[in-house]
Amino acid sequence: MVLRAKDIMDTSFLTIDSETDALTCAQTMVERRKGYAVLTHGGPQTIAGIVTEWDFLQRIVAPGVDPAKTSVREIATTVLHSCAPDTPTDEVVTKMAELGIRRMIVQSGDQVVGVITARNILATFRQYIDRISSEIAGLQSNQTPLG
Repeated sequence: MVLRAKDIMDTSFLTIDSETDALTCAQTMVERRKGYAVLTHGGPQTIAGIVTEWDFLQRIVAPGVDPAKTSVREIATTVLHSCAPDTPTDEVVTKMAELGIRRMIVQSGDQVVGVITARNILATFRQYIDRISSEIAGLQSNQTPLG
């Protein structure tokens, strides 16, 4: 069984207009319990970037910038890395590790259909390993001793 990006992606990702102030964005992220938001510009189909909790720490908190007077666009990462829904997860994981990123946008054409996070990967692989371990244990218990 080959897992694909669509099997592990989060489809309930948060989108925020890129002109939203950073304070409102942060409050929305907390309310929705998301560590990131996908930024849109000029409508839901145009992706402008992604903002993460790290962006807030590095570009708002540490330098002492007023989040109410800063658009989220100003602190966002605009170079996005994406994959198709049918991309095998081993390729996704390899690409994320090589790039040093914790989130991968999943796109079908120009439309964002999901986001894969490091947390999604860990949770999915844990379930996968648990299932395989159970199957192996079941096979071992069905063996009859020789002799």
